[in-house]
Amino acid sequence: MITRENIDILAGGNTNVLDNSGNKIGSVGQFYLDDRTEDPSWVTVKTGLFGMSETFVPLTEATYDDGDIRVPYTKDEVKDAPRIDPDGHLSPEEEDHLYRHYSIANGNGTRGTNGNGTRDTSATDTLAGTADAGTRGVADRETTGHGLADRDRLADRDVAGRGTDDAMTRSEEQLHVGTERHETGRARLRKYVVTENVTRTVPVTREEVRVEREPITDGNVGDAMSGPDLREDEHEVTLHEERPVVDKETVPVERVRLEKDTVTDQETVSDEVRKERIEADGADDRLRDGTLDRDRDR
Repeated sequence: MITRENIDILAGGNTNVLDNSGNKIGSVGQFYLDDRTEDPSWVTVKTGLFGMSETFVPLTEATYDDGDIRVPYTKDEVKDAPRIDPDGHLSPEEEDHLYRHYSIANGNGTRGTNGNGTRDTSATDTLAGTADAGTRGVADRETTGHGLADRDRLADRDVAGRGTDDAMTRSEEQLHVGTERHETGRARLRKYVVTENVTRTVPVTREEVRVEREPITDGNVGDAMSGPDLREDEHEVTLHEERPVVDKETVPVERVRLEKDTVTDQETVSDEVRKERIEADGADDRLRDGTLDRDRDR
């Protein structure tokens, strides 16, 4: 079981919460004390990205494990716990809701709520007595017999329960805008064959028969009288003509390729960023007119 003495040690370092197998669930956020008994009852665990989420885990069966806290629950059980805002105090109803999630009974000698509620250990609430059970506690530890030494030793703790110096760090988110490449589409060259009709005119020649008759003259009488007087005879002439002949040849006509051009456009990007602001309660006018107000105006 985690005691007040353990908290004094755990709150001063980088404490982790381990599951029932010793694996890290997250880092310690805030300790919550029972309003009446001042015993540690709950701890918040920072999980999620950058530890932005805090989840309540009961300390009823938690043990001190070499500077860390080991609880008998799995990481999934803790992550699935009811989301309750760690605003510095747990009401009895909120405790009952959490107890039901962790299957913790409420009754005789068990770990159920006693109706007093639970508060965190931040600032002077850590020193609160039992005069106003069920609230954040406003009674000074000095009135309960513990003296001023404990109060002075713990007064400088921040709300997370860890030791700090006399300065507070202010942080803010900064917007960093870059670019990343995404595929927006694809272009390709595709070659296919089409058929079209081509008409050409080509001259062709042919031979035709023409009958010529010539009279018998002194120049051809010898050829005319060289044969027999009367007989049957034939004379044959071969005719020719030209016909169109088509021959096809594949020849390259051009080269085609795809080229990419880079075009630069301007786009405006906007998002929300968070900043921490620091205000001083109870500070005099000179302080309010100083650096804290300048921080607020940035």
